[in-house]
Amino acid sequence: MQFENLKAIIDFAIESEKVAAAFYEEVSEKEPFAGSKEMLKEFAAEERKHQALLEKFMTEGVDKSVAEYELKWVTDIKRSNYVVEMEYTEGMVYNEILMLAMQREEKALALYNELEKEVEDAASKKLFQVLAQEEAKHKLYLETQYDDYMAKMGD
Repeated sequence: MQFENLKAIIDFAIESEKVAAAFYEEVSEKEPFAGSKEMLKEFAAEERKHQALLEKFMTEGVDKSVAEYELKWVTDIKRSNYVVEMEYTEGMVYNEILMLAMQREEKALALYNELEKEVEDAASKKLFQVLAQEEAKHKLYLETQYDDYMAKMGD
């Protein structure tokens, strides 16, 4: 990816978060099961937090929560790495929704890792490292939910 400047990078990241939040919100409205609906709403809220963090970075600089954020290794179970690309269709079963969400979080993680390479200053690098780690946590949560669900189903 090529960007003109830091503002273009941040604007791109903000738009990506808006798209992700809108996706989770839209799917949550269509989901008939309360547990799935709630999980999707929680992911939408997380994406909105990321959006707000990026917007605040543009107006105020490094947020205290970013500056003090302790980066830690997040395990990658890699479930989404072995699945054919999926798109949402109304009526998807729970494990398919989990897999789709895993794929989306994997892409967000890759995006933030790439954007971190595009910036030069330490504050911007830290911001994208934090966002990448947050997406990695989401992916791990979804992969764990998927494994647990499939184990209950006898797979």
